[in-house]
Amino acid sequence: MNAITAVELDAYDDVGMERLRKFVETATGGVIVEMERQVRWRPSWYAKLLKDGRTEQIYLRGDRTGDAAIFPDLKREADILGILERHGIPVPHVYGYCADPPCIVMETLPGTRDMASEEDAVARAAIGQEYIRAIAAMHDLPLDPFVEAGVNRPSSPEEIALVGISAYMPLYRRTKAKAEPLLEFAIGWMRRNVPANRTDARFVQFDCGQFLFDKGRLTGLYDFEFAMIADPMMDLATMFMREAVEPLGSPFEELCEEYARASGKAVDMRVVLFHTLQFATLGTMQFAGTVARGIAGDPHSIYLEWDISLREVIVIALSKLMGQSLPNVPALEACNGEQAGLIAKINDTLSSLKGAEPIDQSYKEQLQAMLSLLARVDSVGPAARDLDRKEIGALLGADFADFAEAEQALETHILQAPPEEDAALFQMLASMHARQFQIAAPTAIAKSAHEVTRRQSAAWAGI
Repeated sequence: MNAITAVELDAYDDVGMERLRKFVETATGGVIVEMERQVRWRPSWYAKLLKDGRTEQIYLRGDRTGDAAIFPDLKREADILGILERHGIPVPHVYGYCADPPCIVMETLPGTRDMASEEDAVARAAIGQEYIRAIAAMHDLPLDPFVEAGVNRPSSPEEIALVGISAYMPLYRRTKAKAEPLLEFAIGWMRRNVPANRTDARFVQFDCGQFLFDKGRLTGLYDFEFAMIADPMMDLATMFMREAVEPLGSPFEELCEEYARASGKAVDMRVVLFHTLQFATLGTMQFAGTVARGIAGDPHSIYLEWDISLREVIVIALSKLMGQSLPNVPALEACNGEQAGLIAKINDTLSSLKGAEPIDQSYKEQLQAMLSLLARVDSVGPAARDLDRKEIGALLGADFADFAEAEQALETHILQAPPEEDAALFQMLASMHARQFQIAAPTAIAKSAHEVTRRQSAAWAGI
């Protein structure tokens, strides 16, 4: 762990929180009477203020801990929110930015993101339509204020299409802990197959689909941590991916039609699919290091869940874009793993813990999910890895002592292989992924991946 990571982990201790409280009260002119930690993977709080004889709630958005930030300066997001507000885009008002510990002090937008809370189908659809019009308006904003705030402005079609790859690559190369043949193949394939004639770069949220609504109306957009200047189709791709776990109100196809009406620009679904592939690859790149070795303080079960679901998207998107069928991989046979007894003992002990706070219960559930995955790795993982090793050996014409050696050799080959080998390499990588999916499939870690599989396969059936 490097020194920067260690500082981040200690930033929100008692001393840091006292500094944050003082900053909040100075920035808002109120007095904090209550703070509630939000149960999620990054430090964040709801705070009640007493101000001018009345109470109001604000939101404190802390920085993600660990070493997985593409844009490590949280102030960048605060500045972006200020620009959006000044241009009439519905976002929370920022009262101020605390540098130590890093935190955006902002307005709490009313409402929820849970579409299930809105029982009226017509109202749900109207919320989705209102949201997509806000995205179209955001895409029409002038770029100069964002460039002045430090957002990179790409120019060529290649730069515009691959702005995400360029932004994520330094973190990926620095934190990568093992061979990643699927990611290297996806990166290389995208670089060789950039969509043609895409020269219109716009300000995009980049992790789109995040909004709140209340009483049938949109109240605002949130989370601009990864915002960039890029092809606007990237936002449609990322909101589509988020729809798998957070419905948008209207069917995605109808939202695309409304976007075309509001923006005056046709939606190219093949370009949307390309950016779906890119976004899934970027997310996997971002967490590859911590998934491989486990960095202290990271939300491990969350990153594992994202990793398996994003890799599923990568494989499905590549199969559609390349015109390749997915391989039919036989089911793995489970056996009594060597660590089954110890895993059962840990599970039994864990089940007796009674957390007093919601955050404690969340940690317990995460541990149980990881133990369930560990049991599957113990029982079917060795067989899967042995099949991977043998198939890589057959493809490369070599005999490898273990899977790690075979995986490294496959990545090395991918980095110099000609495009003519793409089909064979994809089939190999898709088979390896299918076996990893089988390992995780019965566990809570794979819950998002199952929904992603259903949604992605149906959406791109005609491409």
